[in-house]
Amino acid sequence: MRDRDNGSSPWKTGGPRPPREAAPRHAPVRQQAAETELPHPARSQREAELRLYGLNAVRAVFAKRPQAIRKLYLAEARIPQLQPLLKWCVANRVGYRVVDETDLQKLAASSHHEGVVAEVLREEPQPLSSWLRELPAGRQCALWLDGVGNPHNLGAILRSAAHFGVAAILLPKHATLALSGAAARVAEGGAEAVPLVRLGREDNSIAQLRAAGFALAATVVRGGDDLFAATLPSRLVYVLGAEGAGMSQDLAAACELRLSIPGSGAVESLNVAAATAVLLAAWARG
Repeated sequence: MRDRDNGSSPWKTGGPRPPREAAPRHAPVRQQAAETELPHPARSQREAELRLYGLNAVRAVFAKRPQAIRKLYLAEARIPQLQPLLKWCVANRVGYRVVDETDLQKLAASSHHEGVVAEVLREEPQPLSSWLRELPAGRQCALWLDGVGNPHNLGAILRSAAHFGVAAILLPKHATLALSGAAARVAEGGAEAVPLVRLGREDNSIAQLRAAGFALAATVVRGGDDLFAATLPSRLVYVLGAEGAGMSQDLAAACELRLSIPGSGAVESLNVAAATAVLLAAWARG
């Protein structure tokens, strides 16, 4: 790892540097080295922070909520592309460090870091009532994820949701699904465009959504109405279940609509993320 200023501080903050004091002759070498070593991901990440990686994921956070950025690591080759972000870091005394490929892989715990890693404050899901209160009138679509747990699927769903202008991703009350670095990277910036909303008790949430003019559509592998022949409501919540287990039968029974995506039958069904893109395209045609 190389510091950009070749000297006193591992972080560029833009402020004046204090004079460097001479190190005591008896200072142990191991202690000096420890002061500039790369922070271990598990030790440095606080519960309120999220470690993002990927060029579009980091740029999206900078565009929407730059104040959430706490630290930045980047490859030297990314400096020209990230000049606005680096200038902002200097102006706001947010530390950044130029590091090599090995360090970026360690920080991201992935080889798909695309030359940049950022530690940012996590944006917690908002309550359903708050989201509904601020939701504009007119045509709206949301996705209720029941049992979806794979971060790459969540990332792909967020990317499609951002592309089609989905109003929110709805998460069940006790679901453990949350945005991760891997999901944000796959979302290619979509994680900042689509809010996450935490539902309350299932029956109450359904009642609130219906009171706001939404119809619920259970998406099922077979036995539902043909998606491409159905007339879709202008305010619609697609309910999507996990691959294999599907959604809860009680939740499916509570939905007004049951929709299936017709296909050749050569495979049983689409991956949940691919199915989401098809469902959203059908709604967008509306």
